[in-house]
Amino acid sequence: MKQTLGFIGLGAMGAGMCKNLATKSGCEVLAADLDMRNVCALSPFGVIASSVSEIALRADIVFLSLPSINEVEQVCAERGLLAQPGPLKTIVDMSTSDFERTRKLATKLQTQGIRLIDAPVARSRAAAQSGTLLITVGAEQDQFDGLKPYLDCMGSDIMLCGPTGAGQVVKAMNNMVLINTVHALATAFAVSEKAGVSKEQLAQVLGLGSAASFALKLTGSEYLAKDTFPEKMFSASYALKDLNLALALSSSVHVDDELTAVTAHKLQKAIDAGYGDNYYPVMYKVISQTS
Repeated sequence: MKQTLGFIGLGAMGAGMCKNLATKSGCEVLAADLDMRNVCALSPFGVIASSVSEIALRADIVFLSLPSINEVEQVCAERGLLAQPGPLKTIVDMSTSDFERTRKLATKLQTQGIRLIDAPVARSRAAAQSGTLLITVGAEQDQFDGLKPYLDCMGSDIMLCGPTGAGQVVKAMNNMVLINTVHALATAFAVSEKAGVSKEQLAQVLGLGSAASFALKLTGSEYLAKDTFPEKMFSASYALKDLNLALALSSSVHVDDELTAVTAHKLQKAIDAGYGDNYYPVMYKVISQTS
């Protein structure tokens, strides 16, 4: 018997994820978002416009793709998914959320007979659309096995990383490494250009040597080298939020992460300069002004 699925949060990543869940799972998918236009845009794919309260009444499993743990906690509160008793047994948080608060929320929901599984996603909006996301999961093995067919609809690499919260740990470290790498690339491009070597030339050469990386191929060559930092991508504000999660995690395990603190400072300067909504490599602009 097919389960009824709920999906809350149809933003840059969630829209593609929900579409793939609806078209591939064979299940009825109810969706809710603050902007009803986002929900209506998915109706051709079989997604049913709904509300948080209706999803709470009808869904067996609910997937969340929200901006932060604050919104996750609000949706999972007594006025949200816990407002009325229903068949809901599992909430899957696919947002990038705070590690400690995720575990506390899981403990709270467990008293209501609901399991919280953290399954944050990595890669781009294009990967969300194509169903080729990397999904890092915090769950017990049996929970993971039951959920994996649905996650397979949205991602091509689904990794069980450990118990509750482990998915968020891996996601935080993934973003920390990526954003710090882009910071290094932005600095290298600024120095190179001031020394008389074009960003395009540097990107080409770095790609042929030991500095080659995913960050260079995607972000360095396509955005940094071309001085292109569009909006409606992974913004400087979101990148800073993720680095603050990584810094909080580092602090909780007593690791002094000076490198990430410096990158966070550069992102804050970019935000203060008015680039908060631009693609996060925009930190290049403040680096090039001070290098």
